[in-house]
Amino acid sequence: MAARTTPPFRADHVGSFLRPKYLLDAREQKARGEITAGQLRAVEDKAITEIVRFQQDVGLQSITDGEFRRTYFHIDFLDQLGGVKTDIPVTIRKPDGTEELAPPTMRVVDKVRHAKDIQRADFEYLKSQIAPGMTAKVTIPSPTMLHFRGGRAGISKEAYPELDPAFYDDVARAYGDELRSLADAGCTYVQMDDTNMAYLCDERMREAARQRGDDPNELPHRYAAFINKVVALKPAGMTLAMHLCRGNFRSTHAAAGNYEPVAEALLKEMDLDAYFMEYDDIRSGDFRPLRYLPKGKIVVLGLVTTKFGQLESKDDLKRRIDEAARYAPLDQLCLSPQCGFSSTVHGNNIAMEDQRKKLRLVIETAQEVWG
Repeated sequence: MAARTTPPFRADHVGSFLRPKYLLDAREQKARGEITAGQLRAVEDKAITEIVRFQQDVGLQSITDGEFRRTYFHIDFLDQLGGVKTDIPVTIRKPDGTEELAPPTMRVVDKVRHAKDIQRADFEYLKSQIAPGMTAKVTIPSPTMLHFRGGRAGISKEAYPELDPAFYDDVARAYGDELRSLADAGCTYVQMDDTNMAYLCDERMREAARQRGDDPNELPHRYAAFINKVVALKPAGMTLAMHLCRGNFRSTHAAAGNYEPVAEALLKEMDLDAYFMEYDDIRSGDFRPLRYLPKGKIVVLGLVTTKFGQLESKDDLKRRIDEAARYAPLDQLCLSPQCGFSSTVHGNNIAMEDQRKKLRLVIETAQEVWG
């Protein structure tokens, strides 16, 4: 079977990596006012150069900056859009003693706009570090993050008396401006991280949506139309993918459930190029929802967990790929870990060396399956 020369690649990854201690220390120093923003950025540059080398040494074709300049996968981006205000989330302790990240409050307080280039400088540094033949990937939060958590109550009625079409059009236009900015810098691969479509597979989350006044059966189709407004503004030659995440804070998850409630809207109605779908354990359900995948689109199967260090069996991975290929053509499938290794600065409960072992497993398995 022919190798893929455009992203996503047969062996790919979601993008975030565990932060080295010296980077975490520098962030704390900056928070205490002991170093400047410029000094912190110099430390980030060093750490990013190292994680780029790590990815290249492992054998990945798509290269990210590890999200090393971020605290959270979504807040750091959304907070730079005009008209958006985010409140930093807090960690809460559940009755069983485990910790959970309380969802951040994101509010639209004014007309949403692209006030400045958000990722361009970061991308330009990343691109300057990669070797020829590698592809630099930028990860950004999905635009649905501005609606799902707060619903109508989280969006200013003064700015948007009606959400449709003004709110969705403004957000799409802001995203389109950012994508064009990245394309002008040479970016050809962007991944939007989305928890909300995956959350709509969980009955608890669906009930929460009902309590906010939304219909969980209608939302996937509304979000498909929303995403398509962004896709319509995508620059030519850019691959636009979506990663679906059920939560990844310190190796915990926030949602579970088969993709069936969202599969048709996700795979058939969205005009995206590719989907990174979590399938690392039983909470993700079976592969039957992949039957909705049209020709020309790619699903990257997230079969390798980033939450724990135990290494999966290569034979088990191959068996599961075969199962998925019963519902979608093998040529339209790829392989990756189910999420990043550090969706927030805190990181997962996994060792640094486990990152290497997991990624090598993905690469070796992909080579044996697809050649």
